[in-house]
Amino acid sequence: MSSHDTPEQNLPAEQAAVERGRGAVSVADERNPFADPGLPPHEPRVQDIDERAAKRSERTVALLFTVSMLATAGFIASYVAIPIDTSVYVFPLGHINALNFALGLTLGVALFTIGAGAVHWARTLMSDVEMADERHPIEASPELRAKVHADFAQGVKESGIGRRKLIRTTMLGALTLVPLTGVVLLRDLGPLPGTSLRHTLWAKGKRLVNMNTLQPLRPEDVTVGSLTFAMPEGLKETDEDFQNEIAKAALMIVRLEPEDIKDRRELDWGHEGIVAFSKICTHVGCPVSLYEQQTHHVLCPCHQSTFDLADGGRVIFGPAGHALPQLRIGVDSEGYLQALGDFEEPVGPAFWERG
Repeated sequence: MSSHDTPEQNLPAEQAAVERGRGAVSVADERNPFADPGLPPHEPRVQDIDERAAKRSERTVALLFTVSMLATAGFIASYVAIPIDTSVYVFPLGHINALNFALGLTLGVALFTIGAGAVHWARTLMSDVEMADERHPIEASPELRAKVHADFAQGVKESGIGRRKLIRTTMLGALTLVPLTGVVLLRDLGPLPGTSLRHTLWAKGKRLVNMNTLQPLRPEDVTVGSLTFAMPEGLKETDEDFQNEIAKAALMIVRLEPEDIKDRRELDWGHEGIVAFSKICTHVGCPVSLYEQQTHHVLCPCHQSTFDLADGGRVIFGPAGHALPQLRIGVDSEGYLQALGDFEEPVGPAFWERG
């Protein structure tokens, strides 16, 4: 007969439990070859018999949870306030990054004090009576489910979480704040873009510099039928953010016969037939560079989007979604080509429906 077929009250474990209640131990026999040594008699803790000691333990647990909350707040404050390149001397580690040290210390304290508080709570205030229970089938019977629910309710009652409001409040506060450390770290996914996607280095008075010769351009440097690439004055290839900036500010400069320009605004925004368009394709951001003199069409080599530079840079073929942005240009007092402002729309591929 299996243990599943044996009435629960006759199971060896149930009989042993009764015997252990009287301080006895079971004896090995042919049916049960392994003796059950039983559990030692339960000895009450000082917190079980002295409410003042229980209150001290409660305050200790609450203090640990409170320290965790303060450490979490310190983590967030350190992340915001300490510059990333600041170093500090810590014996015996020497000079280390102050931000990393502060983040590691505060997060470690926050997590440790939550764990320490939970352990101290369990060891001093929760019930420590040991119990033995017989294994049961995987499929729980209604009676067993009711027993589990009752045991859970009893455990909740014995934990004191219902009547020890100080522990409950501080524990919930600590567990609520600790996840904020992970939320704050999401800031390291990259710098906040702000409005940087909508603006480039072009501004009123910025001269157009030839990207090959690195010299400012004059109108006479641009001949009819030629294609010249330009960048803003002051931008250098050695700059740390050169690639990010040139990816938005790169220009195509072409000179057309004024009578060939079909778009009135394009003519007004140019200078004596010299017009400036963004070099960045509006499909996926490839550099547009293949120019057809006779048709004034410019072709993107990646996916063959084609733009008409004589008609406002509009798309005449390919997957690009909108025209190339045009930069308004003029001539300064020294005769050099200059920008008269930034692009009036984002350059490159559309983002957020060009919102």
